[in-house]
Amino acid sequence: MDEARKSKPTLRARADKVKSFRCKNLVAVIENPDDIGNVGAIIRNVNALGVEKAYVVTAKKILPETWEEMRSKPKLNAISASAIKWSFVKVFPDTTACMDHLDKKGFVSIVTSPHRKECKNAVLHEFDYTIYSKLAVWFGNERNGISTAAIERSALCVNIPMYGIVESLNLATSSGIVLYEIARQRRAFQLELKEKVAARKSGTAGSP
Repeated sequence: MDEARKSKPTLRARADKVKSFRCKNLVAVIENPDDIGNVGAIIRNVNALGVEKAYVVTAKKILPETWEEMRSKPKLNAISASAIKWSFVKVFPDTTACMDHLDKKGFVSIVTSPHRKECKNAVLHEFDYTIYSKLAVWFGNERNGISTAAIERSALCVNIPMYGIVESLNLATSSGIVLYEIARQRRAFQLELKEKVAARKSGTAGSP
């Protein structure tokens, strides 16, 4: 029993092992969520899919103000499957404050929504998300969708193609689909870049 316990990797060891697969400079933004359940579900997706951070835009007191406080809340740990302990989360009081912060840090924002006339549109799997060095992906709430304020300050509006009678998905599902595709592309690009750097270094290492 003791030997089995010793051989089982600790959570910290597992976290260190998957760290290299995390997509750097990729943030998921949850705008005006209706309830903490949606927040927990997206944070779970963020962690599972290797997204670096999650931002939550809300004027409601559904979350503690700091990540340290969030990590100590049993309810948040339960609904996020403990992902809140491992994925950084920051709260903003409104869309403008979050956008200003992202702009200052050099991030490009894109929103997820059905086709919108007022912005550039793209089908999820038909766009290249590696062209942005820093990317924030916005998700609106299930009832009202993404805000006009977020759309006006975003570079792109991304939609998931639908082929059924029902043309909508819940927030947890849609965020998982969108983040999977974007993270997949960026992780592959990140790995390719890392391999090129390593090859360049090994190629010059033996030079006189």
